[in-house]
Amino acid sequence: MPEGEKMRQCKQEEEQQQKEEEREGLIEFYSSYQELFQFFCSNTTIHGAIRLVCSKKNKMKTAFWSVLFFLTFGLMYWQFGILYREYFSYPVNLNLNLNSDRLTFPAVTLCTLNPYRYSAIRKQLDKLDEITHQTLLDLYDYNMSLPQRDWSTSSSQRRSSRSLLHHIQRHPLRRQKRDNLVNLPENSPSVDKNDWKIGFVLCNENNDCFHQAYSSGVDAVREWYSFHYINILAQVPDAKALDESDFENFIYACRFNEATCDKANYTHFHHPLYGNCYTFNDNSSSVWTSSMPGINNGLSLVVRTEQNDFIPLLSTVTGARVMVHDQNEPAFMDDGGFNVRPGIETSISMRKEITERLGGSYSDCTEDGSDVPVQNLYSSRYTEQVCIRSCFQLNMVERCGCAYYFYPLPRRAEYCDYTKHKAWGYCYYKLLAEFKADVLGCFHKCRKPCKMTEYQLSAGYSRWPSAVSEDWVFYMLSQQNKYNITSKRNGVAKVNIFFKEWNYKTNGESPAFTVVTLLSQLGNQWSLWFGSSVLSVMELAELVLDFIAITFILGFRWFRSRQKLPAAVPPMNSQDNAAFQDEAPALRAPHRFTVEAVVTTLPSYNSLEPRGPSRDGEEGHE
Repeated sequence: MPEGEKMRQCKQEEEQQQKEEEREGLIEFYSSYQELFQFFCSNTTIHGAIRLVCSKKNKMKTAFWSVLFFLTFGLMYWQFGILYREYFSYPVNLNLNLNSDRLTFPAVTLCTLNPYRYSAIRKQLDKLDEITHQTLLDLYDYNMSLPQRDWSTSSSQRRSSRSLLHHIQRHPLRRQKRDNLVNLPENSPSVDKNDWKIGFVLCNENNDCFHQAYSSGVDAVREWYSFHYINILAQVPDAKALDESDFENFIYACRFNEATCDKANYTHFHHPLYGNCYTFNDNSSSVWTSSMPGINNGLSLVVRTEQNDFIPLLSTVTGARVMVHDQNEPAFMDDGGFNVRPGIETSISMRKEITERLGGSYSDCTEDGSDVPVQNLYSSRYTEQVCIRSCFQLNMVERCGCAYYFYPLPRRAEYCDYTKHKAWGYCYYKLLAEFKADVLGCFHKCRKPCKMTEYQLSAGYSRWPSAVSEDWVFYMLSQQNKYNITSKRNGVAKVNIFFKEWNYKTNGESPAFTVVTLLSQLGNQWSLWFGSSVLSVMELAELVLDFIAITFILGFRWFRSRQKLPAAVPPMNSQDNAAFQDEAPALRAPHRFTVEAVVTTLPSYNSLEPRGPSRDGEEGHE
């Protein structure tokens, strides 16, 4: 067979093999970006895309539709950005629900407002009253009448009195000019007592002192007296020595749901300023429930408001203090309590309100306080006020070396007492100023609980007992409770606490922008700008993937061509004839190539024969 026909047959077989491979391929890629873009615009379901290729002969229309297409695309994704920003801001909806159910009656704490002159510290308090009497006489020329005391004391008590006098002299009560009166003109009128501030001096170990001043003399004297009173209480080694409960002499009558209360329904604790306190319906007893609203279905108390052992320089009010709070929560009487007037019946109606917040990304609330970086010093569940007071107490122990008497005692700490910690007052008031200015960060560390129960209170007052019934009421009290007060009306008070209505309100939160809402809004925007669906989005994703694949293929081909280019140039000592090339490349990994027949023309050996006689003669001559 001629060589030319063999070459043509080989080429035909190769072309047929290539067509079969192309026909049997599972994945096809476009040969150029233009082919990919043209196919997408001609077959996609996105509105307006086909206008980019159908008017390619009119360049003005093509440019107009290109600008319009990409402008619309940009506006749509601008709207997408707004939707995503709103979603990741985690907005919430407030849900208000009214529920009707049997209501759990809250805990009620009642304090005497009578700081008790406990027997364990009575001698020290008498000495403090004597020193205060002399101080008021020196500052204000006021001769405070003191009750007759038994001044006969033992040698140890005299030493204690001298120690108390020494420490009081280190923190004297003084007057000073107001700051705005320092630079008065010379012709100004003379400064009288109304233009002075009064306070007491506090110093540290380095004799660095400052004046804790007050604009009101009443506040200054009360705070100064309270400061020394706390030091006296802190010197009592056993707190049980201050536990002198006298429930019967304070609570004359107690009824709940028309049933009489007993000692199993209350617990007792002592407050330095508010005296003996009693908490009804706490977790130590069976919890009361109220199935009906109204004054007859709540708690009714008749309390004694006489101030027998009254400390006039520590408490300046009379009556009783009441606070309503949830179970397993401490009673912070100075925050949420209010006073009950003597000779008055106080009716307190309640409305329960539950607040439930969403945690996590929606708010900064905490479920149980375990994720708050403040140790809970109270034996109760987490509340924001519990955390704030614990935070202050821990900072007090760290900075001042002792604990404040009003708050629970941390482990391995002791209460502040100027017989052991001479400069604790200076440290305390400095720390208190930083605490109020949030320098300590307690208000940022302590977060709100995700679920909390509050009671909205409203009070009504009336005279009790009335003028026509006071005789028989006081007579019954004198027979049953040994009530023998001369000033009858100022010695008793009545308190009624009940639910105003059967319903209670629940304030809940729910996500305002969920994933379903986000997808719905994104779909609305996509349909508005391009009138397409989810499948159109998949077509767009397919376009991106094809673009990446073509870019990779074209880059790979360019890289291979750069590698083959040096191999196509033969070395200097290589043979020109391809038949003599090294066959080592055949051992490499197989790849597709075209076989071409190479015909080498052999030299003609007839040219080596003698051409004529002259040639012969020359050769013979040679």
